Amino acid sequence: MKEEYLKWHSPHLNRDVEMLVFGHSGYPVILFPTSMGSFHENRDMGLIGSAHWFIEQGLVQIFCPESNDRQSFYNKGIHPHQRIAQHMAYDKMICHELVERVRLNTGTAKVAMAGCSFGGYHAANFAFRHPGYVSHLFSMSGAFDIRSFMEGYQHDDIFYNSPLEYLRDLQDHELWNMKIALGTSNWDICFDANLKLHAVLEQKGVGHWFDVRQNRLHDWELWKEMFPHYLSTIKFD
Repeated sequence: MKEEYLKWHSPHLNRDVEMLVFGHSGYPVILFPTSMGSFHENRDMGLIGSAHWFIEQGLVQIFCPESNDRQSFYNKGIHPHQRIAQHMAYDKMICHELVERVRLNTGTAKVAMAGCSFGGYHAANFAFRHPGYVSHLFSMSGAFDIRSFMEGYQHDDIFYNSPLEYLRDLQDHELWNMKIALGTSNWDICFDANLKLHAVLEQKGVGHWFDVRQNRLHDWELWKEMFPHYLSTIKFD
């Protein structure tokens, strides 16, 4: 299985960014790490290994960028306004420095977004903010509320990065073209968050798979079971 290490200076984050890319060809999948996770976390925890067949067959190419959570949501040393500004810079980095470069590798000029836990938030938030760029969303035990990081501070950028809030009024027709899997379990600490997002999508008539597995913890064993299952739903030409 081909593994490539990339490092570049991001003009949006004004720092170096690291990323691993797995596979030699195939449908591009952007896979976010969990809270404050490194670019190699998904490999180290076995999630990439769970998808090895799809990668080795050249069906998917998986891009694993590092997070920016330490500089944004989890940075208690700066004002909440700066935290959300740091997140917005990360969103722009993912969009302009990564997604726009790799999406043209597909016939639809779109990518798949995936992530576990807080990585599920990043995947879902990017997908809903940029639905014209995203064909598939695979959120595994996602957490979708960022208000707890903002200490009561109010700002439009917080609202427009909180999917449970802005999604209700979103009318971009590309949202209805997206293939969405919301994975969780009845023991998942993020079950309620997924139930709420499921309700919003259902109310809007947005088709999605609300995948509730039984008696599984919020952990990598569950996600390693889900990820290849979700990849199998991509229609490979």
